[in-house]
Amino acid sequence: MPPKQRNQIKPHINIVVIGHVDSGKSTTTGHLIFKCGGVDQRTIDKFKKEAEDIGKGSFCYAWVLDKLKSERERGITIDIALMQFETARYDVTIIDAPGHRDFIKNMITGTSQADAAVLIVASGTGEFEAGIGANGQTREHVLLAFTLGVRELIVAVNKMDLADWGEGRYNEIKKEVGNYLKKVGFQVPRVPFIPISGFKGDNVDVFSDTNLKWWKGMTVKSGPKGKEKDNNVKCLVEALDNVTEPNRPNGKPLRLPLQDVYKIGGIGTVPVGRVETGIIKPGMVVTFGPVGLSTEVKSVEMHHESMPEACPGDNVGFNVKNVSVKEIKRGFVASNSKQDPCKEAVSFEAQVIIMNHPGQISAGYTPVLDCHTAHIACKFTEITQKLDKRSGKVMEENPKSVKNGDASICILKPTKPMVVETFKEYSPLGRFAVRDMKQTVAVGVIKNVTKGESSGKATKSAVKATKAK
Repeated sequence: MPPKQRNQIKPHINIVVIGHVDSGKSTTTGHLIFKCGGVDQRTIDKFKKEAEDIGKGSFCYAWVLDKLKSERERGITIDIALMQFETARYDVTIIDAPGHRDFIKNMITGTSQADAAVLIVASGTGEFEAGIGANGQTREHVLLAFTLGVRELIVAVNKMDLADWGEGRYNEIKKEVGNYLKKVGFQVPRVPFIPISGFKGDNVDVFSDTNLKWWKGMTVKSGPKGKEKDNNVKCLVEALDNVTEPNRPNGKPLRLPLQDVYKIGGIGTVPVGRVETGIIKPGMVVTFGPVGLSTEVKSVEMHHESMPEACPGDNVGFNVKNVSVKEIKRGFVASNSKQDPCKEAVSFEAQVIIMNHPGQISAGYTPVLDCHTAHIACKFTEITQKLDKRSGKVMEENPKSVKNGDASICILKPTKPMVVETFKEYSPLGRFAVRDMKQTVAVGVIKNVTKGESSGKATKSAVKATKAK
C-alpha cells in the first residue's frame, strides 16, 4: 500500500472516554463514531438485530466498540480505524474502547496518551451518586486524568432521558462535579457540561432541543492562556471542536512507549503505541529500553495505512525485523538509537503527593507505579524531604514517614527493569500514579533519573542499516 498522507488539513487529537462503570461510555462513544461516519448504518442495523435477539436492544451502539473487544480477546489485529472519525475541525482518534475489566490499568495507559478527556456522568437517580461517591470511579478517573497531564476536559451529563430531561438534575450534577474538578485543579470555566442521551442521540453530534427545551448551550472559555475567547457550546461534537489544539514536541528525540506487541502472520512483530516525542519512520534504527535491543523499523502504519513518518500524538503500529514477540513487551519504550536512546532507570528522584492512603508511607514501601504504559512495582528507598504542597518549601529533612495530603521528595527504585525520564525532558514519561489496594494512593513527577548502561544486542538488520548509512 503506498504511503498515504494523513488528513494534513485537520489537526489530529486523541480523546479518551472516562467515567464510572455503566455510565454509558461505550454507548455514547459508539453513537458518536456512528454519527460522525466512522461506522455505517448497515453495521449498526446488524448489531441492533443481534442485540435484540438476546434481549439487550439498548446495547447496539456499545457493540460497535465491544465487537472490537471480543476480537481483541481472540487476538485478531485490532481495527483501530473504527475509532477514528472527523469533526469539522479535527481528525479524532478515540483511544481504547472503555469498559475493560482491569479498567484502571487500561484507563491509565489510554489516558497517558490523550490530549483531552470526555467524562461521562450518568444522571439517573442513584447512578450519579454511586459514581461520585467515595467508592465510585468518577473521582478517581478525574484525578488520574489530571495527573497524567490531561488539561482539557468535557463533561457529558448522560442518560438525560432517564432523568426526564430535567434542568434541575443537570444543574445539581454540574455543581457537584464542577466543585470536584476545581479541587483537583481543572479550570472549570473552560469545561463544557453537555446534557446528552448517548442511546437516543440527543446533543451527541448536533444540537437538539426537542426534549431538552431549556438547553441553549453553555458559554465556555477556550484558546491559549491570555487570549481566551468565549464560545457557546451546544453538543458533544462542538465541545470536541472547542478543544485547544495541543502543542506537539516535535524537536525532541523519539520516545514511543509500547502499548502492546502483536505477532501478525506474514508480517512479523508489530509493536503498537503512541509517539510521545520525536518522529519514527521506516529505515530508522530504534533501541527498545530498558533492554537496549536495537533493530530496524521496516514500516509504520496508522489506521491500517502506511505512513512515511509518524509524529507526536500519532497512535501507530510499526513492523520490526529479527525481533520475536517475547523480546519486547508493553511498557518498553522505543527510541532513536542515534539520538539519546533510552536506558534502564536504576533509580529516580521524584516529587510525590500522597492523596488517599489510609496509613503512613515510609522507606521500604513497594507499591505499583503506573508510568506511561508501564505498570511496575517500585520501592521507596528513602524519603528525603517533606514539602509544603502550596509553596514547595522544605518543611522537614529526612522525615520518617509521610501521610495523606503530604508532598515529599522520594528516591524510588524499580523492582524490574523500567524506563522513566525526567518530567522536564520528556513530560509524558516523567509523571506517574502510585496504586495500592486497588486505588490511586499518590501521584508523582520525576526530577532526576540515574540511568544504567545497557549493552543490549543489535539485530542483524540494525547492524546492516547502520552500516548502510
